[in-house]
Amino acid sequence: MRIPTSSPAIASLTTLLLVSLPGLLAAQSLRGSPASVDRMYDYASSHELHFYETSTGVKNAVDEGRFVRLSGNADYRLHDVSFPYVLPATRTFVHRLAAEYHSACGQPLIVTSAVRPEAWQPPNSTPESVHPTGIAIDLHKPRGSCLTWLRHVLKSLEDTGVIEATEEHYPPHFHVAVYSVPYKRYVERQTGNEVMVADGSPKQYEIRKGDSLWSIAHRYGTSVEKLQQLNDLDGSTIMAGQTIMVPR
Repeated sequence: MRIPTSSPAIASLTTLLLVSLPGLLAAQSLRGSPASVDRMYDYASSHELHFYETSTGVKNAVDEGRFVRLSGNADYRLHDVSFPYVLPATRTFVHRLAAEYHSACGQPLIVTSAVRPEAWQPPNSTPESVHPTGIAIDLHKPRGSCLTWLRHVLKSLEDTGVIEATEEHYPPHFHVAVYSVPYKRYVERQTGNEVMVADGSPKQYEIRKGDSLWSIAHRYGTSVEKLQQLNDLDGSTIMAGQTIMVPR
């Protein structure tokens, strides 16, 4: 990640990564587990992130600004990514990680998957996959010292509680879920810059002619019941010009 280069601890860490200390790194693990899957799923559910079912749902989320695009740059590129969209904090994570990876390895980071609607999940995917929410990405598994570097950095970030990372083997890749709110705080502490997140916190919406609670709920990936609870509504009657709160 982008960390001040003046830190002696970071300089020492970089040296260790470049020369690769097998004994140190062998002790680190990015093995997946049912508990890891549960943590990712619980985070997405507790922050009311929507699990998009279809490509149409993803497209609507993009049109409404809930997802941002991974476009690639000098530090990273996309390979065979059907839906190159993620939540804003996840894109920040990709940009920061890719810049450090490129600097350390001399080659771009490769992203192989981003948001993936439930209808597009592979057969071996867990039913609790968080790919449909846009918080997760898959990364190509490099070789040699670059693999050592990536393992170490992902494990270090996982230990801080801002991501959940798993080294998968079939096919070989890294699955990373970015916990938007903790990651936002982590980056802001390091840089002093505000980071965008999409965490379910509500915003105002002015009702337009033809709107209904059902159409608004569908547009914002929520339910009529949640809109009623959020706005203390007893029924479903709404009027054009009225302002209500909706999930981001």
